[in-house]
Amino acid sequence: RCWAEPPLPGWPLPQLVSLFLPEFPVRPSARQQQLKILGFVAKGSFGTILKVLDCGREKVCAVKVMPKVEVLRRDTLKQCKEEVSIQRQVRHPFVHGLGDSWQGQRHLFIMCTYCSTGDLHALWRAAGCFAEATVRLFAAELVLVLVYLHDLGIMHRDVKMENILLDERGHLKLTDFGLSRHLQWGERAHTICGTLQYMAPEVLSGGPYSHAADWWSLGVLLFALASGEFPVAPAGDHVAMLERVKQSSYESPPTFSPALARLLAELLCHNPLHRLRYLHHFQGHPFFHGVAFDADLLQKDPVAVAVAPCPPEQPPPDLATFADFDYDLATPPGRPWPG
Repeated sequence: RCWAEPPLPGWPLPQLVSLFLPEFPVRPSARQQQLKILGFVAKGSFGTILKVLDCGREKVCAVKVMPKVEVLRRDTLKQCKEEVSIQRQVRHPFVHGLGDSWQGQRHLFIMCTYCSTGDLHALWRAAGCFAEATVRLFAAELVLVLVYLHDLGIMHRDVKMENILLDERGHLKLTDFGLSRHLQWGERAHTICGTLQYMAPEVLSGGPYSHAADWWSLGVLLFALASGEFPVAPAGDHVAMLERVKQSSYESPPTFSPALARLLAELLCHNPLHRLRYLHHFQGHPFFHGVAFDADLLQKDPVAVAVAPCPPEQPPPDLATFADFDYDLATPPGRPWPG
């Protein structure tokens, strides 16, 4: 698609657009001139993630670029608004926070801090599995994040290794709130969404389900971290995956300590009402003996991130700043978008 094409009918209408999309305001073009595109990080159905240098703050950031036409075609506008709304609401040391969000004539943009150390999945694949002492610290950080989100009425719905970044000291940063939603206590969801291997049985069956589904996902994640493999092999669709989940006993390997095996049994419980979910459940659990669920966690370095492979980056595109493509609502740019 070439940005030299005629502007959309009725454009520019920045005030009107901002009125209907307050989560994605229109930014002054002078501000965007300070954003230099360094290259691609990833590309998927959600759009493209770019590595960007904020010259004004001398800081490297990651920007998710979502074509409006795809957002409308997939009927995910409400979810995009919810994603930004949730990320503006949450402030937690183990959450990858929102830096900014804005819109152009044809794209929506979400900017966050760039994590050069990669994600937990890349580190797990390089390591094979982790010692229980490391799993314990990772688990404690994720417990604090999920309790925090659930207390705000937020269900993440896609807790998995690929959505957990690492900072330079090895602490976790939960990211990608694209499937998250506000869900008050007593309310239930029915949408089948997430990643098949991490989905709770009540999600795979089409609901109703609630925040307890996140705890199941945590159980799957911890099982994989400690053993090097997932408790259930992947299936092609949610129906086949549900059958595999129903038939699995989720027995822990003999190499797991009794405390870890008990924790996983209490997370990977088919009845969501019987799963661990409250902070005091974890604080008093044998697996977390000696772990302080407070700021002291930040003083411990869970793992050396030097062994974590950095995410692959593509060569920089033929774009220097955001002014070189779709940003300014008043002036449609004239360069093609690569790819």
